[in-house]
Amino acid sequence: MLSALRRLAAFCLCLALCFGLAACDGSAKAKTATISPDDMGVIRRQAEGFTEAKERLPELAKLVNQRDWTFTRNLIHGPMQEVGREMLYINQRLLPQDRAAANELATALKEALADLDEAARLQDGARLQKAYVAVATGFSNYEVVIPAQALS
Repeated sequence: MLSALRRLAAFCLCLALCFGLAACDGSAKAKTATISPDDMGVIRRQAEGFTEAKERLPELAKLVNQRDWTFTRNLIHGPMQEVGREMLYINQRLLPQDRAAANELATALKEALADLDEAARLQDGARLQKAYVAVATGFSNYEVVIPAQALS
């Protein structure tokens, strides 16, 4: 009877160890999340367009300072109009934990661009200056969420 209990105890111990080792085999360890090469390629392509639009900020500043209502709007609706789409595609390819912040920053930049456009349409110089500052800040803030390897 005692040997049967010992065998049963040994069997239960072996069984517990097997399940314990299988559960802790290392395959379930949390891996560092990384962006796939395909996603990074998409981000890199869209970041090029974003960067090109950002590089037009000095030109936009000049137009704002000159209160050139027409060409300010032309720049927003021309070379800068795709920045919203580019940010959308970038945000979709970011790591899940980064998407909410990226979406908020993208929304803020798009709203700033819309406000700048509205100020130019209304020919409101004070509002135009304030909106330009928001646009420039929005570009700088959003650029932080783009992975460094996509910007190089």
